[in-house]
Amino acid sequence: MKNHLFQPGFRMSFTDVIVIILGICGSVAGMRIDTGLGLPVALVVGHFFAFCNVFRLPRKLELIWAAFFLIVAGTTIVWQWPGWYPASALSIICAIVLVGIQMTQPSYHGAGWKYLNPHLPAWWEARRRDTAPDEAANSV
Repeated sequence: MKNHLFQPGFRMSFTDVIVIILGICGSVAGMRIDTGLGLPVALVVGHFFAFCNVFRLPRKLELIWAAFFLIVAGTTIVWQWPGWYPASALSIICAIVLVGIQMTQPSYHGAGWKYLNPHLPAWWEARRRDTAPDEAANSV
């Protein structure tokens, strides 16, 4: 396992900024053509930012949201139901539930972790200790 540094909380990288700018441009361009083009782009980029940078959700919860979004977006595209505004609202509700679930975990390390999960440093250190390779076994 890699020796990751303890860096909880909000994060932002140059790549994140580029993705957000491109996502905003794509969403605005899509909205000028049709709501059905711009709104999904905005939702996906916004959730990417919130899940990866603000709340730091694990991949499993990100994939649950992605599957849910694909279902409601797919039914909107194929059957024009429930429509982009209800699909967006349902996707946001799903995201709120998933973020709420993550915030109750001992591993929560997103924004507000000091208030919501003050025992995170101890959890992190215990986990790091438990997963460290046994150096004594490697010595000759």
